Amino acid sequence: MSLRRVVLPEAADELVDAVAWYEERRPGLGAEFFGVVDAGMATVCATPMVAAAWPGLPRYRRLVLQRFPYVLVYEVRGEEVEFVAVAHTSRRPGYWADRIRARET
Repeated sequence: MSLRRVVLPEAADELVDAVAWYEERRPGLGAEFFGVVDAGMATVCATPMVAAAWPGLPRYRRLVLQRFPYVLVYEVRGEEVEFVAVAHTSRRPGYWADRIRARET
């Protein structure tokens, strides 16, 4: 049984921005990126412990995407997987930690 997928608004915005960026580079590439992200999210929902824990924040895990330099950052919360970030691997590592700290206060 798969867990329910929850995507934080900030992560959804990151996905939309990345899809648009790739689509501007080559028509269809944005759709390919979206497909890889969607498949990654489905994998995580089916097998949530598939990815490594984030160093220093072990509640959060990161799935490295195939073909694109992005990771899906997520937390398993009961019967759902909450996707916190669709993060580029070379830009501001760990920036998303600020958004989770803000939610926890």
